[in-house]
Amino acid sequence: MARYILLTAAWLLGATALAAPSVYPTGTTIYEPGAAWNGYTVLSPLGTKAVLVIDMNGTVVKRWDGFDDSAGGPARVLPGGSVIAASGSRAPHQESLEIVQRDFDGKVLWRFDHNVQIQMPDGKTIWALRQHHDWQRADFPAGYYSPEAEPASGGARYLILTHVSDTVADVADVALEDDRLIEISPEGKIIWEWTASQHVGELGFSAAARAAIRGSAGANPVHAGLDWLHLNSATYVGPNHWFDKGDRRFASENILISSRQASFVAIIARDGSVVWRLGPDSFDSAPLQAIGPIIGQHHAHLIPKGLPGAGNLLLFDNGGASGYGFSSPIAPKGVNALVRANSRVLEINPVTLELAWSYQAPGKFYAANISSAQRLPNGNTLITEGPDGRLFEVTREGRIVWEYVNPLFEGPRCSNSVYRAYRLPYSWIPQLKHAAEKAVTAPRPGDFKVP
Repeated sequence: MARYILLTAAWLLGATALAAPSVYPTGTTIYEPGAAWNGYTVLSPLGTKAVLVIDMNGTVVKRWDGFDDSAGGPARVLPGGSVIAASGSRAPHQESLEIVQRDFDGKVLWRFDHNVQIQMPDGKTIWALRQHHDWQRADFPAGYYSPEAEPASGGARYLILTHVSDTVADVADVALEDDRLIEISPEGKIIWEWTASQHVGELGFSAAARAAIRGSAGANPVHAGLDWLHLNSATYVGPNHWFDKGDRRFASENILISSRQASFVAIIARDGSVVWRLGPDSFDSAPLQAIGPIIGQHHAHLIPKGLPGAGNLLLFDNGGASGYGFSSPIAPKGVNALVRANSRVLEINPVTLELAWSYQAPGKFYAANISSAQRLPNGNTLITEGPDGRLFEVTREGRIVWEYVNPLFEGPRCSNSVYRAYRLPYSWIPQLKHAAEKAVTAPRPGDFKVP
């Protein structure tokens, strides 16, 4: 039986944009098997206590339950068919309690929560990871498939983005929901850490921006402290040709971070110093004038070796509102003065800062939060328009060759949103036998009717 969803935002269908709310089918809605990079797609749905795998025709071919409702973050499947994802949550903090690896049948193979001890709302004290938004394995730098990087199925070093509650007078006079990176050994020992507030002077903020941060207490009422940066991705830089040519800023073990709230991307060296930045105040310089500021961006990473565009920065530029220190009539205190009501996917040369490629839909393409982009081996890009649960694959020319709308509504949020999605080879989940790939042609908006 077909399933349908009422969309309240404009919807892109091929080259035609719907300007009004419409009823639209869910599942795979567009599919050209000869033009897409075919494989399984791993979904990290929000509000759903599970990780899902779909085939190219949208059939759920694998579901891992047992992941308690978390604050969101990527789920990744390793070669051999095991899955790793965050689990557990503690309101009002937007964070998870642990990371868990399960085999194909759901058995727990590994878990880590021994970062700090916290008190839960019921008064119980437990060990917790306080992970939020992102985590990576050292043998899987960007967290998605490349023919030159195949992670092992067992132990590895992990990079984990976490919270730490502190008060740092150099940032603000109130408690912070600060961002802390930790790296753990295969045995579960913390072997490296970096806390953002200790490096505020290296992040490129102007005096006006520093004043806006200090005065922004209360701007994030959902959180238990001032979420002043809201880092939403942290990845290993990974092997790349820039470092091979002698540019030490791009050492593979360095860390690339992205701040949604402050609209910057930066690389952290292993000694803790900031060695490269894009933003927050450099967008008035050439050639970045041609790109314009990034606003509320997610999933910033260098495209892994072995893929088209390797070494370039790829990110989902959400739009919405962000930034500090750019006073305007809509932001008299200099908070959230950068505003744009559409999204873009950007590929940027990190050395020349020139735009290598971008995707901007001719209709209404806008995801104000979450979302991601993955470069595929055939040069296409898999885009997760997260809030709407819409995934689509575009060619270099911007033609949509696969599209899927997540129909799943379950959990306390009753949402079909997808935090991130990743495409991987069929061979990575050998327990599954993939079905025949069947082309799907989207109906013309004027012809579509609900049965």
